[in-house]
Amino acid sequence: MIKNQFATFQWIGGLLAATIFLSAFLVFQIQPLMGRYILPWFGGMPEVWTACMLFFQVFLLGGYAYAHALHRLPMRQQATIHTVLVLVAAATLSVIPDAAMKPTPADVPVVRILWICAVCVGAAYFVLTATSPLVQSWFSQALPGRDPYRLYALSNIGSLLALGSFPFVFEPLLSRDATAAVWSWGFYGYAALVVLCAAALIRMKRQQAVAGNQKTETRGQRTKKGRAADRAQPARRDWVFWLLLPMAASVELLAVTNKVTLDIAVIPFLWVLPLSLYLLSFILCFDHPRWYRRDLFLLLLIAGILGHVWVGRKAMDMHVATIITIYAVLLFACCMICHGQLYRLRPASGHLTHFYLMIALGGALGGVFVAVAAPLIFKTYHELHLGILATVLCVLMCEKDISPALAKRRPWWVAALCLGGAAGIVLQGQRPVGNQRILEMSRNFFGVLTILEENPDDPAQHKRLMQHGSTFHGLQFIAADKQSLPTSYYSPESGVGLLLRHWPKESPRRIGVVGLGVGTIAAYGSEGDRVRFYEINPEVIRMARQYFSYLDDSDAEIDVILGDARLSMTYEPPQRYDVLALDAFSSDAIPVHLLTAEAFEVYLSHLADGGVLAVHLSTQHLDLQSVIWKLAEHFRLTSRWIETFPDDDAGAMASDWILLSRNGDVLNGDIFRRRQSTPYADLDRVPFWTDDHVNLLGILKKKSY
Repeated sequence: MIKNQFATFQWIGGLLAATIFLSAFLVFQIQPLMGRYILPWFGGMPEVWTACMLFFQVFLLGGYAYAHALHRLPMRQQATIHTVLVLVAAATLSVIPDAAMKPTPADVPVVRILWICAVCVGAAYFVLTATSPLVQSWFSQALPGRDPYRLYALSNIGSLLALGSFPFVFEPLLSRDATAAVWSWGFYGYAALVVLCAAALIRMKRQQAVAGNQKTETRGQRTKKGRAADRAQPARRDWVFWLLLPMAASVELLAVTNKVTLDIAVIPFLWVLPLSLYLLSFILCFDHPRWYRRDLFLLLLIAGILGHVWVGRKAMDMHVATIITIYAVLLFACCMICHGQLYRLRPASGHLTHFYLMIALGGALGGVFVAVAAPLIFKTYHELHLGILATVLCVLMCEKDISPALAKRRPWWVAALCLGGAAGIVLQGQRPVGNQRILEMSRNFFGVLTILEENPDDPAQHKRLMQHGSTFHGLQFIAADKQSLPTSYYSPESGVGLLLRHWPKESPRRIGVVGLGVGTIAAYGSEGDRVRFYEINPEVIRMARQYFSYLDDSDAEIDVILGDARLSMTYEPPQRYDVLALDAFSSDAIPVHLLTAEAFEVYLSHLADGGVLAVHLSTQHLDLQSVIWKLAEHFRLTSRWIETFPDDDAGAMASDWILLSRNGDVLNGDIFRRRQSTPYADLDRVPFWTDDHVNLLGILKKKSY
């Protein structure tokens, strides 16, 4: 009789599954969308995504805590309360951030990002994140005997589909605002599904009560054996690993994401790929135990670690796809190990919401560690290594299926791994690089800065360098006779060097520079000139003044504006620059928002008649030259590509500059015609970059140099 009655409600399972799938899709579709909206406001830095992920992980924890608390109530009350909250969120939905939310230099970036996300999508995201554990609980009560954990795999499939469709479908075909509109309509559809689920569950419970088959309002009809199994208390050690395993996976996810975006580009695809692998590991591990083989993934982890070491030594000679593949293998192995062990420790369905709450807490703690604690504790990105170490330690400590001999020695293995890992991290941060020594390392929201001293025993080559991530931001010779010499990418023979040396001396020049570095361009300043630098990172400003003398030694009037260059220039009156140099790349990550049509409109509005925009394009992995040629064609600009080769004696580095002007008088001079290199851009295949449409996948170089 019971079986026949519940067969009547089998369709409820499909309705609940559809609700979970759509909620998961919306949860992971909004993450890259919000990142795209606010990324330009914070300098296009990789840490913007880390801060966004912190918000989503914290609100995921809140949603799971709410689901766990609601689980204690009768199902009718659960359905009613959740439906009301969903309808309130739908009525107040406003996805697109308002321009008034843009940050000021006084704002703490992480706090500002959290606030923006909370105001725009906080309520909607909260109810969406609560859906998976809450609906799984409803599923286990409506359809006893069915495995609710497979719905968790289904939710992750929805999440994976959302992540994969964003960079390959939504981003190329729709603008940001159109994508936000589609997402909003998706949320309204989700709200309708929740209403249907609530109505169906309440009706089912009412019919069960009338039939006299409901022994308790909250638990439904179950056997004594089933109730005992559901109430079985997990071991305390299991609770600990419910927290530690997802925390280790979360740390590794964010650390790998930081690494690849810092050295390649801050784009949704490189956010989506690591997160997709993270979700894929959840899907496989929670679908069936056959997908997780501990020994296999430990071997894969070792391969990933060796690849990471290889990248550290040979990155300059490696193709970008190889680098991404190595870190993808490393991350996937870590996540499969953590989530595979987590699935082995899963509790009975009676503790389902508690289990998911601990998973969410572990993920949130991992996000807090990477986004908030790590920049304060470490001078470089040691959390990548800590995530690997934590993964191995958790497996060693939580695995029950090991030999008695190994179990007896387990404390010694744990101690040895901890000491070895700590020693490796300390030694890596202090190791000299060839004939260099580290004077200072500093880390903040904008990345890791290193001041290096090179060749202290050779007066002719004794110099200091600034490094941001993997890219040099300038150098200066220590010897008095070479101290004022412009060096690195700004040498006298570079594109910007030629431009400033051969500029007509009719009147004092107004020079703007996007990106301070060590202040090298100030060396070209003459008496009466005014040079204004725009720099978003306060640590760059401090180090440029503390360790280098270009700013103090210049004959020109020097201004340094703290803040994002595009935002700063948007709000200030036209500066009528004779030369505006654009060089704001951090590591090899490209702040895409500085290279769009809207950004170029801002730059051109600040140029004087006959002024020149000089764009530095020296990057390892991306063919940005094609993008600039396309913009030059759109704005009808005269252009010159100036290529410079390295000269170690003069401190000159290889550089590519494109000089652009609406009035070609200066660029038509003989010196620029002679130095003009032949462009190799294929404009037919290059997309026109705007704030809404950017495609970095299409401009990846076939090899790195």
